[in-house]
Order: sequence, then structure tokens, then C-alpha cells
Amino acid sequence: MSNAYTTGRPVSDQHGRVMAVLGPTNTGKTYLAMERMLAHRSGMIGFPLRLLARENYDKVVRLKGPKAVALVTGEEKIIPPAPQYWVCTVESMPLDRQVQFLAVDEIQLCADPERGHIFTDRLLHARGSEETMFLGADTVRGLIQKLVPRAEYISRPRFSNLSHAGHKKLTRLPPRSAIVAFSVTDVYAMAEMVRRSRGGTAVVMGALSPRTRNAQVAMYQAGDVDYLVATDAVGMGLNMDVDSVWFARLSKFDGHQPRRLKATEVAQIAGRAGRHLSDGLFGTTWDCEPMDEELVEAVENHSFPPLQHLMWRNADLDFRSLAALQRSLDARPFAPELIRAREADDQLALQILAKEAEVAALCTGPAAIRLLWEVCQVPDFRKVLSDAHTRLLGQMFRHLSAPGGRLPEDWVAGQVARLDRTEGDIDALVARIAHVRTWTYVSHRADWMADPAHWQERTRAIEDRLSDALHERLTQRFVDKRSAGLLKSLRDGRDLAGSVAASGEVMVEGHPVGQLEGLRFILDAEVAPEDQRALMTAARRALKDEIAARVRALESAADDAFTLADDGGVAWEGAPVGRLAPGPSVLRPEVRTLHDELLDGAQRDRVRQRLTRWVQEHVAAALAPLLRLETAELAGGARGIAFQVAEALGTLPRPPLEPLIAGLDKAQRRQLAALGLRLGFSHVFLPQLVKPRAVALRAMLWAVRHNQPLPAAVPPAGRVSVPAADLPGRLADAVGYPRVGPRAIRIDMLDRLEKELATRGRSGPLTAVGDLASLLGCSGEELGGVLTALGWRPRILPAPQPQAVQPQPAQPVSLQPVAPEASAGETLAAEIVPAETAGPEAAGDQAAPLPAGPAPDAPLEMVPEETPEAAPETPEKAGPEPTVTVKYAANPSGVPTTGPARPRSRPPRRRRTLRPRRPPPTRRTRLPSRPRRRSPPARPRRRRRKARPVEAPASAVAAAPASDTPPDPLAAPSGTPSGTPSGTTPEAAAETAEGRVRRKRGRRGGARRTGRPATSEGVQAAPDQPAGERPAERPAGERQKAGRPLRERSAAAAKPGHAKPAHAKQGHAGSGQGRPAQAGSPGRDRGNRGGAPGEAPGGKGGRPADRPPSRQPPRQPAPRPIDPDHPFAALAKLARQFERAGQE
Repeated sequence: MSNAYTTGRPVSDQHGRVMAVLGPTNTGKTYLAMERMLAHRSGMIGFPLRLLARENYDKVVRLKGPKAVALVTGEEKIIPPAPQYWVCTVESMPLDRQVQFLAVDEIQLCADPERGHIFTDRLLHARGSEETMFLGADTVRGLIQKLVPRAEYISRPRFSNLSHAGHKKLTRLPPRSAIVAFSVTDVYAMAEMVRRSRGGTAVVMGALSPRTRNAQVAMYQAGDVDYLVATDAVGMGLNMDVDSVWFARLSKFDGHQPRRLKATEVAQIAGRAGRHLSDGLFGTTWDCEPMDEELVEAVENHSFPPLQHLMWRNADLDFRSLAALQRSLDARPFAPELIRAREADDQLALQILAKEAEVAALCTGPAAIRLLWEVCQVPDFRKVLSDAHTRLLGQMFRHLSAPGGRLPEDWVAGQVARLDRTEGDIDALVARIAHVRTWTYVSHRADWMADPAHWQERTRAIEDRLSDALHERLTQRFVDKRSAGLLKSLRDGRDLAGSVAASGEVMVEGHPVGQLEGLRFILDAEVAPEDQRALMTAARRALKDEIAARVRALESAADDAFTLADDGGVAWEGAPVGRLAPGPSVLRPEVRTLHDELLDGAQRDRVRQRLTRWVQEHVAAALAPLLRLETAELAGGARGIAFQVAEALGTLPRPPLEPLIAGLDKAQRRQLAALGLRLGFSHVFLPQLVKPRAVALRAMLWAVRHNQPLPAAVPPAGRVSVPAADLPGRLADAVGYPRVGPRAIRIDMLDRLEKELATRGRSGPLTAVGDLASLLGCSGEELGGVLTALGWRPRILPAPQPQAVQPQPAQPVSLQPVAPEASAGETLAAEIVPAETAGPEAAGDQAAPLPAGPAPDAPLEMVPEETPEAAPETPEKAGPEPTVTVKYAANPSGVPTTGPARPRSRPPRRRRTLRPRRPPPTRRTRLPSRPRRRSPPARPRRRRRKARPVEAPASAVAAAPASDTPPDPLAAPSGTPSGTPSGTTPEAAAETAEGRVRRKRGRRGGARRTGRPATSEGVQAAPDQPAGERPAERPAGERQKAGRPLRERSAAAAKPGHAKPAHAKQGHAGSGQGRPAQAGSPGRDRGNRGGAPGEAPGGKGGRPADRPPSRQPPRQPAPRPIDPDHPFAALAKLARQFERAGQE
């Protein structure tokens, strides 16, 4: 082994000139070397990357022709018969070829841990016969001076400035930027984000084939994309028009461990920014930490510490044995400036294969060991960090060591055929390209292949197909061709060709960009936000003629081409073009154009004028009565009324207008009537506007006027009332559905209801209101709230005694306990406190239930029946029981209530299983032991007293039989004394329909004439009746209605079926008939109860006045279960609610 290779000393530099051209990147060093090489008859230059070698090879071919230039890389060899110039990678330089000029680019890579020993070997041993040139950074100057003392130095300063730009978001980077990352994952993630935000990017990685990488760089250079995402491969001599470089990471994995980038590495990559005299920028992006000041200053000023060591590995190898080869690879360097490189991939593969017995057995001599070393030098382009590549190398060595010394054709064909597939994603294609590059490298070893040209062509074709597929996948994933193409056309300033299909699809320069609906251009959803403005500019330029034609069509369109949507939008042929906005008045809204980005000022005004004209005509047609009312020639109060009603959209409460209404004369009233205006009971309104179309339009105009959200809540078509909670108060009045208690009632139906109530109320209290619930389309409970809100209050009154009937055999019946204070034949007249007396908190609560029960769900326009339905028959009882009737009397205060009284929640009652049983005896009221008698006044006082609220138990009303007597006439309107129509004498008032009148007494169990308060449960004296005060005397009719004598009732109870009807035992006017005695005390009466003056004490059928009251304790009736389905159960609940409201 020669001494030179043992010590590794450099060759003699006496023959030829050695020059070191040093300076920052992007200073034209490579350009100078190419000029010097072409100035000689022969030359050779080595580049660090296959891509750079191919790029410069193409340049030399254009200057000298293909026959004069050879390309030699690890995976590609193009060698003409007699080439003059050799363009190679540093590892593939054929140093056995003698040339006049030799150059090595990026000589500072001598310090690279992985490849540095190869560059150091070229520095020490590669020489041209006339001139040798080393190109690189100035940091290697000191080591070259020590290792190559005779070298000359040329400094190349940078012609442009490199400045730090700080940190920027990835979406805010300027065009013509390169983004650098150091992992495939980061490259893909950033490229995807750039595509979404900027339309697309080119991708450059070291794993790409030269063909794919060149296609991506060409796309960037052509301006199809403005961004480039790359690994650190971009820093090695790629000549591109990059204005700024942005680092996504400042660390990388060097094959062994993660480490931070050196300042020289940062400068090498950042130096790609700017060209010749154009300044460049560099900075950080993504989630990279900011650069420290020292690093920034070093990069900007190109001041870096010099290199202290170079990597070295012995090139004079000993092939006598495997052990000798390994010892020569581990030889120590000859100079302190050199450091032995760490074990490379080829040395690691040698160590693994040398341990295999079969491989060791085949290494029988230097030739076999040299062959093994050459096989170990086959590069692993996949970088999978597994032993798969080592196993492949072992198979190659075994085949080459076999007789013939060639790789089997079928074995190579099988290995290559697995790679000839273009399906899969980007990663799959990258892996196949890396694998086929290994076979491309092998195919260029002519001594290993039987037909090397065939396999070179085959592997090159596969690599090209995979490269093209990879470029297509990268473009599809990271480039929006539509945005890129349109942006390029905009930059060039060319006219864009646009067209609109029948479906509305817009095509610009052959690319679909969106839809045109009416005058609105809808950009495609996949367009990046940053590109929307540019694409809108392109669409505006391409659709100029189409928009002008559509504006003309809109102006000349017929009225039926326009529609008004519920949300206030105006549509033309189904496409929204405008929206209502507040105008001068509620009936004259303005129209604002929508989606007018493609319209100029004049076109926008023309569209707005046409839409406004149509809206005004539409309002005038739908709300003609309002327009007539607004424009009518009226004077005085009539004009004021018309103006206010028109501003209120056709419905206005009457009280504010009363002063004007009072001042109207007959002529003005006729004028208002001719205009359709109705002066109702509580409102002034236009009945023509209650149709659904007019209601919906009024709601929309009101919402537009008051800036309320649309669509506005309106009652469903055909409904005459809706729950009050469904309509806000102001909106309800505007659409003609004023809120009355729990319901919002259509104004014409409310006026009809008030008229009906006034008509029925002329004859007395209202006893039948069930038909009114069907009139309003609500339940009986809600009807109670409506009547209460209108000023009517419910009062519980008894019905006449039912006729005695023949008892039937025992059958299961629903029995209810008889209320202690409501015995047979006794009057129960309890006033229900109106809502306003229950306190402000009761307003707006749920209405009290009505005895009529819920109305059926009938159509709202149904006319109520003229005759109320008869009460359903109840099971026959063994004894008579009272029937309770609810009557609505006008509110004496005359003030409408604001809402129904609040019901008090009660626990649910347990239902029992009933069986036939004997009727319980009627409870007898205990009388005071010493009743005090007061002489009746000379003339009875007919003064009406208010009774305190009393609770009518549900058991007293749920089991009451139906009355055969028809109900009383309707109650009088508010302001008329309850029970006495206006202009009627007391005597005439007593003569009611079929002899049925209300009793004047407050309640049974009130203060007796003796002065003692009642002690019965649930009964208390009225506050305005002093103790011992005698009740007012009743008319004869009431006396007749009070009941039968005790003996007759007792007989009827004892002999069922023989009792006489209540009306068969009529008393005479002025008779002294008093209240009947309790059941169970036969033959006893309770004395004179208000007979007419001059009658005998005790009256007809009464007991003697001096007879003491009975001391026998009353018998308690057995409790009866409550039937919740009985129609009077709701009545009992109503009585309890009003009693509690009155007590509170």
C-alpha cells in the first residue's frame, strides 16, 4: 500500500494552478467555474446534488452540443463516445479521467458529518492538469491554506443585501416566498395551508426525483404559483426567483439525532433570497421560535466563525482480507485538522455482511473483497433505517459471486416489476421512486448486468412515470389550478373570457368560478379567502356584459316576476335582489339592493327604483282600505281618526279616540263608514284587513318600521284567536289581534264577542257561555280569562230543585259528598272576586275554568248556536240534591281586568272505586241555643249586599243533578246593578224566566238574626253585614224558589217517587215561608225568614216562633268520592280559586 494513501497526504500541486473561489451563496461562483471550464478543451465539475448536475449539464449541452458533454451521477449516466466535458456529482467524479480543468462546488461540505469525507478526498486528491478550482464559503479558507498551501483565493462579495424580516404568519407571507422545513410531515402540512389560503404552492424535497423536482420548480418559475415549500435541498444551488425565505424550523434530524441549525446552514438556505442586484429577506413562520440577535447579525453580515476540522476517511483501502479492509477504513488521519468520519452507510453494511458465514466464505481473495465493498456502496435512497437494504445487498453479492458474475435477468425483472405501478398517494410514489433509483444506480454498472442498456432504459422509464404521477399528485393536492391560472391572467392584464351557462354556472377562462343567481355572483366555496377579491375582480371583468343585460331585463319585467318573501326580501324570478328597509312612513318602506357587487352606481339606482315601484304597488293592492283612509279628504275629528288608524295599520283602541269620536257629526260618521272604518265597542278598525294576506303584510311592515327581526310572528291563516303569548303586544295590535286575557283575538271576532255579551247581558247575568268558546276557538278555561279581562266576573248560583223521581234498582253511581253549607233547597249565591281584586300579581295568569267545560275544536268561523245545549242528565238519586249554576255578572267597577286570576295548585285527588250504597242523610245545620228575635222593619229594605267569597266544595257541585229549568236570561253589561236590568222595578225583576231568580241572600251560614256568627265549616259572615242584622226580605218569587216545607221534603225523602216537583208547591207573594229545616228534623222549621209585613209569624208552612231550636247534633253524611270528569268539578275548582284570591 503506497505511502501517500496510507497517510492520506495531498498530491503534488506543482503541475497546474489551484484556486479557491470563496464567498456567500448567490454570488455567481458557479457561473465563474462554468465559464473557466468551457474555456479549456476538457474539463470536469462536481456538484453536491444530482439536480444541480442535471441543470448545468443542460446548459453545457445547449452551448457545446450533446456529443461533447457527459453526465455522470449515481443514478444516471449519459456518456457519449468521446466527451470533452464531464458534469458529475461529487461522489461520481471519474478521477481516472485526465482533464485540463477540474472544479468542485460547495467545498465547505468537507465538514459535513455524513458526506464530508468525500469532499475532503476531492480537496486532497482531485486535480486538473492545468487548473483546479474549489468553490465554497469563506469559512473553509483557513483549512484550505493548511492542507493546500499553494492555493490561490478569489473572494466573491454578494451584490445584494439580505435583511431579517422577523416573524410572520404563514397566511400573511408575501408572494415569491420559499418556506423551508426539515421533515416531510411539516412540508405537507404547510403546503396544504398555503393552498387553502393562497391558491397553491410548489413542493421541493430531496426525496423527489430530479424530474419531479424540475417540474415543481418550473411551475414556480412560470408564475403558476407564488410560493415554494421545500426542505433544506433548496439551499444547494437551486437558481430560482425567490424574494424571501422563511424558516418553519431552526432544527433538524441529521440522521442520528435532532440538532439546531448552524449559522452557516441558516445562511446557506437564506442566501436563496434575492438574485444578483435584488435584495432578499429572511425570517421565521409557522410555529418557529424567533431568531436570536447574534444569528441574525451573522447571516446579514456574512460573518461566521471559520471551520476548525474537516471530515476524513482513508481512501487507500486494503483488500487482502475482510479484517484488513475494516482496519484500513478505521485508519487515523495524518493531520490534526482532519477528523475521522463516523461510520457511513457503506461501512455499516460491510460490517453486517462480513459477519454472515456465507458471505465470508465467498470472500476468498482481494477481487471478491473489492466486489463486496463495491456492492456495499450501492446507496440506500429509501432511508428506511432497516436491514432490508442490507439483505438486498447480500443477495446481489451472492449472485455476482456465482459463475458468470452477473445479476440474473429474471430476478432483476421481478424486483423492478413490483415498482412499475403509478397508483397510490404521494408517500407511496416517493417510496417507489426511491427504490427504483437504487436499481437505476445498479443498471449503470455495466459489469453487473447482462444487458445494462435495457435495464437502464427500463428503470429510467419507470422512474419517469412515477415522477410524472408524483408531480400530478403534488399539483392536485397543493395547487388550485383555477385560482393560479386566473391570478396569472390578472397579473398579465389580459382580457378574461367569461360565459354563463343555462344553469347559472359561470366559467372564466375555462375554469368554473361560481354561480350567477339573478344579480348575485356566488363564488365557489373552495376558493381561498385571500383569493376571493382577485377572483371577484376576474368575474366582474368577465361578466360585465351579462350583468348589464340582466339589469335591463329586470327593469322591463312584469309585476308577476317579483315576489315578497316573509323575511322582507324582494325576489326577481326567484333570485333575491332587494330587502325592505324603514322608509318615510310605515306604508312606504324603502328597498335596498342585495348582492350588488357586480353593479356600478347607475345600475344599482335603476334596480332600486324598479323594486321600490313594485313594492308600493304591492302594498297599495293588498292594503287598499288603509291607503284610501290615509288619502281621504276629511276634516276635523274624522281626519284625526283616519290618520291615527292608518298609522296604526288599521286597528286602534277606542279610548284614546273617544274625544274625537264624541265630536263627530252624522256626515263625518257616514264618511268614515263609507271608507270601511268601524267604530267598535273597544276598538276602531278596518274589518277588510283581517284576511291572512293583509295580516301577514301588516306584520311585515310593522317589523320593518320598528327594526324588528323577520319573519314576524303572525297567526295561522283561518285562526280567529291564538294564545296571547304567541304575539307581542304591539305587534298583536298592529295585525288586528289585540290581546285579551290569555288569548289574542281577531279584531272582528272580538267586536262580535263584545256585541254578543252586551246583547245577552241586557236580561241579566250570563248563564250559558259555552258557545262563546267555540266562537273564539278556545277552551272554556281560556274563555273564562277572556270574559274576566273584558270586565265580567263569575258568580255561583243554585239551580231549581229537580223533580222527585221513582227510584231505580241499585246501580253503581258516582256519588259526591254534599257540602255542609249547601243542603237541599238552600240558596248558594257566592260572588267570585274579579281579577283586579286579587292583586296585581294575578294579572295575566291562567283563567278560571268555566262550568261549560272546554269547547270542542271547531272551525273558528263557526256561528255559535242560538240555544245552549241542555245539561247532561245525571244518575237518579234517592233524595233531592242541589244543582249549582255559574252566572257571569258585569263587573260593577266597569274596569276591564287585565288577566284571569291565578289558580292555586292543589294535590291530585285519589279516585275511589265506588259501589252502590244508600244515600246518606242530609247534614243538619246546628242552630244557636238562644236565638234572638228582631222585629222586622215597617218596610223591607231592598238593599243589595256583597257576600264574602265562599268555597263551594267540588263534592257539592260534581254530584248535582241536571236541572229541568232553562237558564236565566243573560247578565247585564258592566255598570248595571247585578240581577236588575236597567229600568225594571224590583217586582218585575223578580219575575224571571220560568220563575227562576237569584236570591238576595248572601250565603247560608251567614250571621243569623240572633247575632251569632255561623259556625258551619267554610262559611263566614259578610264583612258589610253586622251581627244579628236581618237579611233583606225576598220577593215572592224567591220565596217560592226557596224550597218545599220540611214535612214535604221529609216525605219525599222517605217515599221516593212520590215527591212533587219544585214548582208544584208555589207560595204566595208576601207569604212568610222561611228557609226549610234541615233533613233529619221532621216537623221543625226555622221560623219567619223575611215574610211580608202583616203575615203571621213563621209564615206559611213555618214553625211557631216561640218553638225552641233543636238541640240534636247534626248527622254527618258519609263522604262520597269525587268524580273528576263531572262537568261541575271545574266549577268547584273555580269557586275555590276565587275564594283564595279574595282571602289573599
